[in-house]
Amino acid sequence: MADMRKSIPLATPTMHGEELKFVQEAFDKNWIAPLGFNCDGLEKEMNEYLCRNGGKNQEALSLVSCTSALHLAVKLAGVKRGDRVFCSDMTFAATVNPVSYEGGEQVYIDSENETWNMDPEALRKAFEKYPDTKVVVLAHLYGTPAKMDEILAVCEEYGAILIEDAAEALGATYKDVACGTFGKYNAISFNGNKIITTSGGGMLFTDNKAERDKAFFWATQSREPELWYQHEEIGYNYRMSNVVAGIGRGQLLHLDEHRDIKEKIYRRYKEGLKGLPVKMNPYFSDSKPNFWLSCMTIDEGCDKDPIVLIKKLAEEKIDSRPIWKPMHMQPVFADNDFISANEKSVGEDIFARGLCLPSDIKMTEEEQDFVISVIRAYFED
Repeated sequence: MADMRKSIPLATPTMHGEELKFVQEAFDKNWIAPLGFNCDGLEKEMNEYLCRNGGKNQEALSLVSCTSALHLAVKLAGVKRGDRVFCSDMTFAATVNPVSYEGGEQVYIDSENETWNMDPEALRKAFEKYPDTKVVVLAHLYGTPAKMDEILAVCEEYGAILIEDAAEALGATYKDVACGTFGKYNAISFNGNKIITTSGGGMLFTDNKAERDKAFFWATQSREPELWYQHEEIGYNYRMSNVVAGIGRGQLLHLDEHRDIKEKIYRRYKEGLKGLPVKMNPYFSDSKPNFWLSCMTIDEGCDKDPIVLIKKLAEEKIDSRPIWKPMHMQPVFADNDFISANEKSVGEDIFARGLCLPSDIKMTEEEQDFVISVIRAYFED
């Protein structure tokens, strides 16, 4: 007999219905092209949300992806061919690829164990080795804020610009200040698996309207204000559709609700896995993650293998994933420098012992109990 059990996904979009109101308005007004009132509304409402959560007031630009937002941030920061840029090591490639788009050279900074994010001590060590570096790209892993006070202090000491990749951290705060507001340039993601979505998309934030306008210029093919099509710089087709921006406006109404459900999922895992040789992804008590993905590591010395566990879960139609493979381990970046404050790479260790667990908002408690039971069975076998 065929197995009729429903699969349990890692993270998928959760729609509520309000999204349709904004999308329908775009159709009713026949405004389905890039730009438009939904893009303007999403920019305004997202900035207001971040401000309500302790962030600074910023100029926002809605774009086709967080990657495009990071690319424009790298350009605004002035990265040129041959420039070194210090980057989070344990992250998705989209965090660091924009440096290559501009011909820069990534130097990868190891993680620390308390948040899994960029280690301030390793960052300081990197500046001691390359004191002329002027840009740092930091990602908040799995929605957990990095050690921002220490990171910002090091950047200020060396006069470096911080680009904050908050793709995974929308709704998270560090000491009551919203992630996505710490850098000179900041980026968030609305990809389909994120805490809210536009189906695909992202947003760039900057303190300066002139810089926002420059990014907008680049994002619209660098078209000069002439009657004819005139281009004096290379541009990109990065603007968000008015239709998908409408989805984002409806989703934003439920951001805090999504975050609260994600936290409940995390805490159920933490309670359900008690007694096993595992630990959940850590965070500081004075930060408030968005708990985008619940992750765990297997204790050192335990003979259990996260890849075997991932396969066991897959046999039960449960989706799980390895932790991000550090960038310095990726073949494409084999020649890039990597700097750690420890004899053993923290990121390599977390990658070797960790996995991401199903964290879908629509997952029922019964489904999560089943996930926990499969994990427990593997360790107790």
